[in-house]
Amino acid sequence: MGTLVSLHVPQASPATTYTAGPLEVRKANLRDIQKLLTLINSFAAKGIMLPRTEFELAENIRDFVVIEGGGGLVACCALHIYSPAAAEIRSLAVDPGWQSHGLGRKMVEALEQEAREFGLVSLFAFTYVEGFFRKMGYETVERGELPLKAWKDCLRCPKFQACDEIAMRKRLY
Repeated sequence: MGTLVSLHVPQASPATTYTAGPLEVRKANLRDIQKLLTLINSFAAKGIMLPRTEFELAENIRDFVVIEGGGGLVACCALHIYSPAAAEIRSLAVDPGWQSHGLGRKMVEALEQEAREFGLVSLFAFTYVEGFFRKMGYETVERGELPLKAWKDCLRCPKFQACDEIAMRKRLY
């Protein structure tokens, strides 16, 4: 992958120093696991993502793309394949200091390209940020149309009985 992207670098807060320059969307590697855990589980602690374990990340590291900036990992996203036709965009997380600068869009675009290269027909996501995915060409669907997801990850979710995420899908072809 290793796609260089030109993005606006956010203003530094008093506690943070950012390094200007191009940011890179790249495939994650095993050295990223601790940083991924920190980023993803910071959102999980707020109840807006599923928590991930070190084992899960190691097992699925090939699914992830990341963006580094300011000397650290600032964004991640995964393409998790469920069938020869469908995959999920999941674990999309952007450090709060780097949000609203196009990082999420760049990662999803990179994963959509990867999905096309695999010959996938559609992508889906469960999200609280419907507007972001709508801008990316996803449409709201009934969660019953996405049974593969429901029986894998959703069963262990603490919100399983009262899920408030929005199911969205994008047809690639």
